[in-house]
Amino acid sequence: MLVAFSIAPASTDPDGSVSAAVADAIRIVRASGLPNETNAMFTNIEGEWDEVMAVVKECVDAVAAHADRVSLVLKADIRPGHTGQLTAKVERVNQRLGESTT
Repeated sequence: MLVAFSIAPASTDPDGSVSAAVADAIRIVRASGLPNETNAMFTNIEGEWDEVMAVVKECVDAVAAHADRVSLVLKADIRPGHTGQLTAKVERVNQRLGESTT
């Protein structure tokens, strides 16, 4: 499965930044060993249901250490029997655009 999620504390640093809390969550994702990528709005992670959801929960717990309220947005693409879709989905679109990345 692929999961795209965005997580942030409801309260922030005085300058409005949530980067410290988000960095703690991203550190967990990267240490998980699961295929992942982070962009300006979401973190994408690929793996089996239980392993992906365990990482998301650990990220929620890490962000909760920064504030007593956490916002989580999660979208999942559940497609049994398919792996490597974190990059393959993008590659298929790029091929149709004539912009192969490989």
